[in-house]
Amino acid sequence: MVCVHNKKAMKDFKNILLTQEDKVAILKINRPEKANALDVLTWQELKEAMECCAETPGIRAIVLAGEGEKLFSAGIDLSVLMSLKVTAENECEGRTRENIRNFILQYHQIINLLETCRKPVLAAVHGACIGAGLDLICAADMRYCTSDAYFCIKEIDMGMVADFGTLQRLPKLISDGLCRELAYTGRKMYAEEAEKSGLVNKVFQDKNMLLEEVLKIARNIAEKSPLSVRGTKENILYARDHSVADGLNFVATWNAGMILSNDLNEALKAQMAKTVPQFKD
Repeated sequence: MVCVHNKKAMKDFKNILLTQEDKVAILKINRPEKANALDVLTWQELKEAMECCAETPGIRAIVLAGEGEKLFSAGIDLSVLMSLKVTAENECEGRTRENIRNFILQYHQIINLLETCRKPVLAAVHGACIGAGLDLICAADMRYCTSDAYFCIKEIDMGMVADFGTLQRLPKLISDGLCRELAYTGRKMYAEEAEKSGLVNKVFQDKNMLLEEVLKIARNIAEKSPLSVRGTKENILYARDHSVADGLNFVATWNAGMILSNDLNEALKAQMAKTVPQFKD
């Protein structure tokens, strides 16, 4: 079973469950009766929850999961798409199109919070991960799933182009050809293939084991130097989108500014004394 010692609620939401266990935040999409579909309120609460985690010094890692036994998320709630026409409509065609673009960009900003958060985000996926659910986990640092999980770029079957980040991030995680196949066909990628392709790090037997093991990984990260973890994440993201030469220059500049820290001294002292280092948040 999942360890629940020292577990407390961080902030109350309706469609998001946000708790803290030691120095790890557990963020769950909480609409199991609606297949954890992401409606307007859920998106807003997800934004607020991620901002809360980012701004809480005592949080060093975040686990993203779905509440309920059936699935991680069925993707965007159709009510969001239905509201688009009403909210975007303007007597000027150009302004209507501009409003649609701004609508999409607003949701980009929410998903970007997982990627730009200085703290690692670990996605724990059980059951189905469809559409916008896949957009979310592609922005996480690492992904893990249950043996019954599957992933699907469903937008192609809705007569639209996936526009919340999957087409931009997934080719960085799996091969370009496989990404195109999934995007063009809308077929399901099951857990075994997801692990083989590199989309997920590891597959676990069931949801309880998934959460237990992902929390172990998150706690391991939380024991490391927060300054070093933050710097490592920023350098990995920078290197992904730049040349090797640019990345090397960036990390040299980073360490020139950050390496002479109390965390370095604490790590060295702990190694010499054969003790566990204690880092400040």
